[in-house]
Amino acid sequence: MAFLHPQAVLFRHCDPAGIVFYPRYFEMLNDCVEAFFDTELGLPFAELHKAGGVPTAQLSTTFHQPSRHGDALVIALSVTRVGRSSLDLAYRVTCDGAPRLTATGTLVLVDATGSPSPWPDAVRQSLLDREETPAHDT
Repeated sequence: MAFLHPQAVLFRHCDPAGIVFYPRYFEMLNDCVEAFFDTELGLPFAELHKAGGVPTAQLSTTFHQPSRHGDALVIALSVTRVGRSSLDLAYRVTCDGAPRLTATGTLVLVDATGSPSPWPDAVRQSLLDREETPAHDT
């Protein structure tokens, strides 16, 4: 089951034309990841980043339609693969059910030196419990 994260498009997200400036989507995706780690995994970034972090190792994005100031977006985050120290995610950003952005990405758990670190057993199990096969558009 996907983790759903509502996201209002705010003035700060937009360029002078009133549409979301594309780097702001990446901030929104990261906000979703941070909320997922906090609420679903019980691993708040404030604690996680004291001893390491989960940097993005890969991100592939398709933009479907522009989003505008005031739009009510929903970001659906799905776990598609759990590795020893990495995690593949799929994102689907919609507004009123219409796709705005889809993306896939890989996060890597690292220690304070930046070296990959295995997921703690409880976190790994929680991720495995949420793992699903990614949907493919036809």
